[in-house]
Formats: sequence, C-alpha cells, structure tokens
Amino acid sequence: MKVAYLFPGQGAQFPGMGQALYKGSKQAQALFEKANDLLGFRITDVMFAGTQEDLQATQIAQPAIFLHAVIAAEVISHLAPAMVAGHSLGELSALVVSRVLSFEEGLQLVIRRADAMQAACTQVPGAMAAILGMEDKVVEELCVAMPELVMPVNYNCPGQLVIAGTEVGVHRACQALRAAGAKGIHSLAVEGAFHTPLMEPAIETLAQAIRQATFQQGICPVYQNVDAAPEICPLAIQKKLLQQLTSPVRWAQAVRHMVRDGAQSFVACGPGKALQGFVKRINAALEVADSCANTKRSVLDE
Repeated sequence: MKVAYLFPGQGAQFPGMGQALYKGSKQAQALFEKANDLLGFRITDVMFAGTQEDLQATQIAQPAIFLHAVIAAEVISHLAPAMVAGHSLGELSALVVSRVLSFEEGLQLVIRRADAMQAACTQVPGAMAAILGMEDKVVEELCVAMPELVMPVNYNCPGQLVIAGTEVGVHRACQALRAAGAKGIHSLAVEGAFHTPLMEPAIETLAQAIRQATFQQGICPVYQNVDAAPEICPLAIQKKLLQQLTSPVRWAQAVRHMVRDGAQSFVACGPGKALQGFVKRINAALEVADSCANTKRSVLDE
C-alpha cells in the first residue's frame, strides 16, 4: 500500500501542541530537546504552556508547527511514506521526513524563512481571508477586477480558496465576494499576505539560506506547492521552495496528483485537523489518518 504523508502550514498551531507527543515518546522528547538546544531557547515551553497569542507570531508559529509535524512523523516512521507534501510551511517538514534535508538544517531553514517573512510583513502589511462556497474561477475573476493587490493563494479544496493581498485589497475583495454569494468569509489570523508579491522582500534572505543548506536525493517524491508535481531533483526542489514564497499553494491539485500516482491512504502529521478536512472534501473516498492518534495508540501499546 502506498502511504502519503501530509504536513500542515501556519495556522495549525494551538496551545499545548506537541505536549502529549513529548510525554508519550522518548524519541519525540529527544528531538524536542535537540530543537531547544539548536534554537537557544525552550520553544517547548511556549508550545506546551503558551497562549494562542504567544503562538501567533510567525517566528514562533513556524518552528513550532514544523517541530510538531516532523517529530510526529518520525515517531511513526515504521510506516514509510511513498510520497510527501506539505502545505506552505509544511513543505519544509515534508523535505525533512523525505530525507532531502536533515532535521537540523530543516529547522534552521524554517527559522530563516520565518524571520524573512516577519520582516516582509513589517515592511508591507497584508491580510488573508478564506472564501467558502464559491467556484475558484469566480474568486479569481473578482480578484483580478480589484484595483488593489489581491489574489488567490491557497487552493485548499473544492469550495475553499484563500485570498491574500494588501489590507484594503482583501477588504474590498471580501465585500465583492460576499455580494456575489460567498457562503462564508473568514479573516485569517496571520501577519501578512503570504504567497503574494508582498513577500518579495523575503526572497534574498531565504535564497541565501537555501544556498547554505545541503539538499540531497530523498527517499520519495515531494509534491511541491508551486506546481503540485512530484519532484526528486534537489536543485529543482530548491528552486520551487523559493518560488513558493510569492506563488499560490496548489494543494487540491497536489492531493489529486498523489492519488493519480498511486497514493492509497494519507497520514496527516502534526497539529490541527485542516488537512484531514481538505482531503475528504477533495475526495470523500480517500482514507486519511491522524499521525498523533496513531502515535498515542502505539505508546499505549508499549
């Protein structure tokens, strides 16, 4: 059976994240402590006891989600993935679990990425909103008609498309989409317009970090956000990882491509339940398990 691992992006964080994993597995505890040492502060204290507000900052949220996702996958590593994909930030988790990057270098890249994106958000404030119950084409056409920058950025599943851009652009687009019949519009609690040209100030910093990291041939294909295609070439992976900063996340297409290529079941690794919901909306017949639920059972069985 071909198993595909999926990894969440920013927004999946929650107070207490990773604590059960830390307490239930010596392997997980060792990896969390290694991350504390590498970071120079105890991020586990923020993850386990911090508030939602504490976890909101990009520079905390991104490494916290990365760690939870990667460590959850490592604890169930007896189920070797045939393919992997990560939503936005989750692409770095996917690269570590597929052995393209080491745990240490993956974490360093996450930190550099978070710092660069945080700086870009400070330079040019932006906003994001999830649009529910509309055809992608309708959302795309309304965004194009806006005089301010606003564009679709997360093609999550049928009936859910996230837009991003300037604060004014997103506000006006949401008004137009509501008038056009959107069933729901939800502002996202993020600090900027991710996956838009507003992230261009972060490109050089991330490019330098990518050049300094060692990318190797992985154990399985990575379905990257930029084009939803399977990739195994380290140089191509680096290029697409950089392009991802200012390009849409084609998540629904990636899941469909994984099914096309033989994925028979999916494992969502890390915090949150969003990916499970997306997969089911893309194809209700697909099987998608929660890595943390599997981990809990395996710990109790020991």
